Amino acid sequence: MKKYFAAFLSRLAMFMEFFISIMLAVGIILLCLRLASSLMYIPDLDKYPNYEDLLEACFELIIGVELIRMMYYHTPDTVFEVLLFAIARQIIMDHSSAFSSLIGVCAIAVLFATRKYLFFGFDLADKNLFRGSSRVRVVNKLMGCQIPHETDAETLEEVLRARCAAEDIEPKEGACVYFEDTGLRVAKMRDGKISRIEVIHAIH
Repeated sequence: MKKYFAAFLSRLAMFMEFFISIMLAVGIILLCLRLASSLMYIPDLDKYPNYEDLLEACFELIIGVELIRMMYYHTPDTVFEVLLFAIARQIIMDHSSAFSSLIGVCAIAVLFATRKYLFFGFDLADKNLFRGSSRVRVVNKLMGCQIPHETDAETLEEVLRARCAAEDIEPKEGACVYFEDTGLRVAKMRDGKISRIEVIHAIH
C-alpha cells in the first residue's frame, strides 16, 4: 500500500510541475507578444522599451524558458544553465562596479569547473518494487511508463520471463531486462517463481 501511495504522490508532483510549466510558458508567450508589439518605440528613449529595457526583458524571458526546461528534465545541466543565465544577466545589466562584475565572472568560472569535474552522466529514475503477479497495465498507470504487454491481464513476471527468453537471459535474482523507457530487475525469487520485481522508470 505504501508504494502505491508513494507512486501516487510522485505522479501528482509531476502533474503539478507540468501544470506550473504550462502556466509559465503561457506567461512567457504573452510577454513575448507584448514585447514584440512595443518594439516600434525603441528609438524613443523616453518610452518602453529602450535598449536596456529590451535587453533585460530578453534575459528574463530566456531565464523563464530555462526554468521550464529545468522543471521538465530534472537534470544538473538544466540547473547549470538557469544559474549561468541568471549570473550573466547580473553581470551585463549591473554596471555598479568592476568588483561586482569580477565576482560574477568568478561565479561563472566556478560553475564551469563544477560542471567539468563534479557532474556525472546519469539518468534520474523512479524505482519501485512490485509483486511479480502485478498487472503490467496497472504498473504503467502508476509509474507513467510504457512496458509493452499483449493483454490487460498480463503480469510483470510474464513480461519479464518472455523478455528473458527472447534475449537468452536466465531469470534469476539480479537479472535485468530493458524496454524503451523502463528496466525490470528480478529483486526476489521463491520456489522458482519471481515474487518481487523492481521497476526502474527513466524520468528523461
